[in-house]
Amino acid sequence: MRAPPYARGVSTWDRLLRWEDSHRFVVDAVGAVLFFVVVSPLSLVTGVGMAPSSDAMLGWTLLLVAPLAWRRVQPVASAGAVYAVGLAQLVVAPTVLPGDLAVLVALYSVTVHGPVWAHRAAIACALAAGVLLPLRLVADMTAPVVTVAALLIGTSSLTVWAFGLVRRSRRETLEALVDRAVRLENERDQQAQLATQAERARIAREMHDIVAHSLSVVIAQADGGRYAAESDPGAAGRALETIAETGRAALTDMRRLLGVLRSEPDGRLRATADGPGVLHQAPLTEVAPQPGESDIPRLVDQVRASGAQVSLVRMGEPRPLPPGVGLAVYRITQEALTNVLKHAGPAPRVTVVVQWRPDSIELDVTDDGRGASAGTDGLGQGLRGMHERATMFGGSVTAGPRPGGGYRVRARLPFPDRPRTAAPDA
Repeated sequence: MRAPPYARGVSTWDRLLRWEDSHRFVVDAVGAVLFFVVVSPLSLVTGVGMAPSSDAMLGWTLLLVAPLAWRRVQPVASAGAVYAVGLAQLVVAPTVLPGDLAVLVALYSVTVHGPVWAHRAAIACALAAGVLLPLRLVADMTAPVVTVAALLIGTSSLTVWAFGLVRRSRRETLEALVDRAVRLENERDQQAQLATQAERARIAREMHDIVAHSLSVVIAQADGGRYAAESDPGAAGRALETIAETGRAALTDMRRLLGVLRSEPDGRLRATADGPGVLHQAPLTEVAPQPGESDIPRLVDQVRASGAQVSLVRMGEPRPLPPGVGLAVYRITQEALTNVLKHAGPAPRVTVVVQWRPDSIELDVTDDGRGASAGTDGLGQGLRGMHERATMFGGSVTAGPRPGGGYRVRARLPFPDRPRTAAPDA
């Protein structure tokens, strides 16, 4: 059986360290047993100071070593138990046993795995014991031996504490790096999710604008052509021509939109008119530019052919717009006229006003139909799409019933700030 991808490249030593870290109590308990097996025979022959009985030596050794089984699981409690037993030994049976090395092990463990206050208290107690134990044994030892013992205990404690601080610093650095990697991975996933949601919202807006407007025109023309087929065959034919033109335009927009989602065989995104690298062999209908503010008259003519009385008023001096702003103006107008076809009722009068201001372009679409009371389709995707398009460029959209009946949609999109260009050289 092949190893999983995440296990490849991981050495046996790394896997062993991971297992040991995930089974701390078992490993420490086994280590404490082995430590007791090693130091208990030595305690019977190398005890220094007041010589207690063999059973007492084994008892003190067992009490000192047993808490080490919890030295990483509960470092503060383990060190506290070892220090308490050491203090009791100092008071009751002042002697130096090999099992007293458990104090240094507890000091190292609480320094690496315990809180800051715990390892500071542990080193302070260890240094104090390095002074008190030789003084307690001064009756059985000479002054030079007491001094050497004090220096030996103090130096050993400081050395173990220093090693523990180095190990603690390395562990904290590794934990910080792991935490940073996890946070970066979560942030990357969140950014990818947000980008996916934004792209889905953009595609949903485009699909809604294309499909909803085209189907509204097609339905209106089909209904009108069906009623006029018997009395005016020419009107029915014109309705069918409008349906065909609307369908072809919607199909072109749909191909352009879906072309962005497809990729070439080598993995590159398919080039469209919306980006660089237009495919020269593609039909002209597939590489038409995105509609803009200048295409609003064609949109008005298309809606006017559906039976609505639409008037277009353009005020101010037109100026070139960035493709995104121009597309937003066009789509907002398209959605407003689509709502007129869907909700305003038969033969509404509609006025579309496009006003150019020094710092913005304003759009006003009003009708005298019954759209204010006809209700909606229950989704509100069109109004939401208009708000999203305007907000994307720092603009605003207001929509609602107007006094005297009818409905009104107003939009304002500010012009993007353009950097001032320096005067050309002579």
